[in-house]
Amino acid sequence: MNGNPDYKPKVLIAIGGGVAAYKVCEVISQLFQQGAEIRVILTETAQQFITPLTVSTLCRHQVYTDRDFWQPVHQRPLHIELGEWAELFLIAPLTANTLAKLTHGLADNLLTNTVLASRCPILLAPAMNTDMWEQTSVQRNWTTLLQGARYHRIGPNSGLLACDRTGEGRMAEPAQIISAIKSFLYTHGKKDLTDKPILISAGSTQEYLDPVRFIGNPSTGKMGIALALAAVSRGAKVTLVHGPIASNLLSLVNKISTISVVSAAEMRSAMLDFLGENGRSPLPDWIIMSAAVADVKPAHFSAVKLAKKDLPRSLELVPVPDIIAELSQIKSPQQKIIGFAAQTGDIVKPALQKLTEKGLDAIAANPVDESNYGFGSEKNKGILIDKKGRQEEIEPCSKLEFAHKLLDFVLKI
Repeated sequence: MNGNPDYKPKVLIAIGGGVAAYKVCEVISQLFQQGAEIRVILTETAQQFITPLTVSTLCRHQVYTDRDFWQPVHQRPLHIELGEWAELFLIAPLTANTLAKLTHGLADNLLTNTVLASRCPILLAPAMNTDMWEQTSVQRNWTTLLQGARYHRIGPNSGLLACDRTGEGRMAEPAQIISAIKSFLYTHGKKDLTDKPILISAGSTQEYLDPVRFIGNPSTGKMGIALALAAVSRGAKVTLVHGPIASNLLSLVNKISTISVVSAAEMRSAMLDFLGENGRSPLPDWIIMSAAVADVKPAHFSAVKLAKKDLPRSLELVPVPDIIAELSQIKSPQQKIIGFAAQTGDIVKPALQKLTEKGLDAIAANPVDESNYGFGSEKNKGILIDKKGRQEEIEPCSKLEFAHKLLDFVLKI
C-alpha cells in the first residue's frame, strides 16, 4: 500500500451498531488479503448484527469487545495498547450515538476510550436513517467533529436504506472505504491539493457504425477513477468526464462531479466547456487526459441496425478531433495539461513525441502489452515525463498508488 512489499499497515476498525455492519466484513477481508494488519473493536450493539467469530475469522486475530475492556488489567490497559498500535482508525458504521459521544469527548466504552487514547487519523463512515441524519443536533455534531484535524469523512451516500427510505444516510460502500484507507496510508492525510480545481477524463470513447456496432477500445476507466479518488482525498475539487464505465466503478465516485459522454465529439465538447474565456467556473488548474479516445470513426452512421448482408466489405473511416492538442492550444499559461501514452514495445519514444507535438506539461507512458498492466487491470506501471525532459519510473503498483505518484510528480513541476 506504500510501494514497500514488506510494509504491513496497522488498521484499527471499530464497528458500530447498525445494519450496515455487515459491509465492514468485506472491508476487513479485502484489507487483510492486501497485506494489512487489522484489529477490530466490536461494540455491544454491533454484536446484534454480526458476531465476534465472523470478524475474528476474517481478520485472523482476536476481536475486542467491552467485555475485554472491563477485565482486570494484567499488562497495559487495552485502550492504550490499541490506540498506540493503530496507524489508522476506521469507525464504520458511525451511529448517531457514537457521533454524539465523540463530539463531546465522552468515553464510556472501549471504542470511545480508544479514540481518546490514540493520535492517528480517524476515518468516519456514518450510517443512519435519513431523518436521523438530517436532524439539527446530528448535523451540528457532525460539523463540529470534522473541525478536528484527526477526523475525516467517508460518505454518507444517498440511496435505498434498510428502512426502505431513499435518501442520504447510506454507509459508503466497501470499495469506497478501502480506497479512502489506501489513500490515507499513502498521504497520511495531507491536503496538498485543497480546493484545486482539476478536470480529468476517463474511460474509452465509442464511435458507432449503427445503433449496436462501434469502434472502441478496452479501456475500463479504472485509471481515471483512481486519479479522481486520489485527487479528492488530497482536497481537490474534481470534475470527471468519462466514457461508458461499469456502474460498480462509477459508484466509487458518486460524490464527485461527473459528466457522462459516449463519443469523442461529446468528450471534446464537455472538456472544452471548462477552458477558454467563457469556460465553466472554476477554471481547472490541471487537466489530466487519461481517457483512451478513439482516433477514427466510421464515415457514415446508420440510424437503424444494418443487416449482416448490408455491412460494408470495407469500412470508410475519418479522423476524430484531437482533444488534448486542442486543449493545449487554448489553455492559459497557469494551467497544466497531463496526458497518457498507452504503448506497446518502447513506451518512452512515442510518449516523448506526443509530449512535444501536443504541447503537454507532462505525460504518463505505460505499457499495454503486458498481461498484468494496462487496460482493465488492477495495477499499472510506467514512466512519468515532464516537458523539461525529467523522467520518473513508477514500479508496478495499484492504479490508486500510481495516481498518487502522478499527482506528486505534477506538484513538483
